[in-house]
Amino acid sequence: MPAAHTPVIGITTYRQPAAWGTWRDVRADLLPSDYAIAVERAGGVPLLLPVLASAEAAAAAVARVDGLVLAGGADLNPALYGEQPDQSVLTWYDDRDASELWVLAAADAEELPVLGVCRGMQLMATAAGGALVQHLPDVVGHAGHSGTPSGYGEVEVRLEEGTRISSLLHRGFTAPCHHHQAVASHPGYVAAAHDADGVLQAMEAEGERFKVAVQWHPEASSDAGLFEGLVGAAQEARGRS
Repeated sequence: MPAAHTPVIGITTYRQPAAWGTWRDVRADLLPSDYAIAVERAGGVPLLLPVLASAEAAAAAVARVDGLVLAGGADLNPALYGEQPDQSVLTWYDDRDASELWVLAAADAEELPVLGVCRGMQLMATAAGGALVQHLPDVVGHAGHSGTPSGYGEVEVRLEEGTRISSLLHRGFTAPCHHHQAVASHPGYVAAAHDADGVLQAMEAEGERFKVAVQWHPEASSDAGLFEGLVGAAQEARGRS
């Protein structure tokens, strides 16, 4: 694909204290490199989007990309879906929440392809007026979805037939996961996958637009179908513009 026609995929990032070299507790914009590598392998150019200070800045950034990945990360502020925080919800970042809601709104206005990952799926559901399960172990009776403090767990995913996601991935597979919350309601989205506990593992918007979200971490998987689907949709959108 000629460089001038290669889709640019914006990826949202964390903003929180980090450490490297001799630096400690430096407020940083950062992201695991798996996301950028997954976009590159799918044929796109990754562009990391920092936490943005206004809706206008978010719209300006989104106007320069062809697709969007809403990355994983910390819990959302439960106030966004009208709830008080459960005792398990200890940390959230209001600046990131606001920035990603603006970025998603700008992508919707441009009808750009969007892929939400883990927290990204939860943000998409919340933006649509949905709500979350604040602490999944209270519902399913185990912490298997949570992984380890620095590693992934595994979840068996079953895709719903006839969905966009089912055309991109195998119908049943094991996926890397790391979450203690889940989507409870998702207005405007079709349920596209569940696990053995009945937890919603994927959802997608109705219609032709690529607007897909998964609760697992496809960037940490060898199956590139979701990122290939995103980059392909971005290429089609670029061709129409």
